[in-house]
Amino acid sequence: MNERSYWFFGSRLTVFADAQATDGRYDLIEGWFPAGARTPLHRHNRFLEQLYVLEGEFTVWAGERKMILHAGESATIPIGTDHCIAATGPGPARGLVVASPSGFAHLLSEVATPDTGGPPPTEPPDVALFERLSAEVGDEILGPPGTLPGGAVPGN
Repeated sequence: MNERSYWFFGSRLTVFADAQATDGRYDLIEGWFPAGARTPLHRHNRFLEQLYVLEGEFTVWAGERKMILHAGESATIPIGTDHCIAATGPGPARGLVVASPSGFAHLLSEVATPDTGGPPPTEPPDVALFERLSAEVGDEILGPPGTLPGGAVPGN
C-alpha cells in the first residue's frame, strides 16, 4: 500500500497501513497535531486505539485516567472507553496510532481532505458525513473538542 496523507480538523494524518494491507487486523496512522489541537470526546465501540508518541507532548484523557505522554511513551485506549487527546506541549506533537481491528483509516479516506502538498484546508470536513461514517465504523462523538470524559475539567 502506498501511504496517503489527509488533513482532518487541522491535523495531518498519514495512513501507512489499512484494512486492505492488514486483512482488516489493524490500521497504522501517523498524526501531526499543531500545538493546542484536541480531538472531540469520543468512543470507539469496535476497535482499540494505541498512541505511541514520536515527538512533542500529548495528554490523553481516557475514562477516569489522565496521561501526559512524551516521545517514546504510549497509551492504549480499550474498546468502549470515552476519551480525547490533545497536543498539550509548547509545539506540535507527532505520534503513531494503531487502531485494531481496522476502521479508522476508512473513515479518514472518506471524510478527510487529501493532502496535496499545499496548506491545510480552511474548511472543516463535512460534519454530517463525518458523523454518519463514524457511526458506521462504531464510533460515537460524545462532545466537541475541549469536552473531557467523566466531567473532568481541562487542566486537571
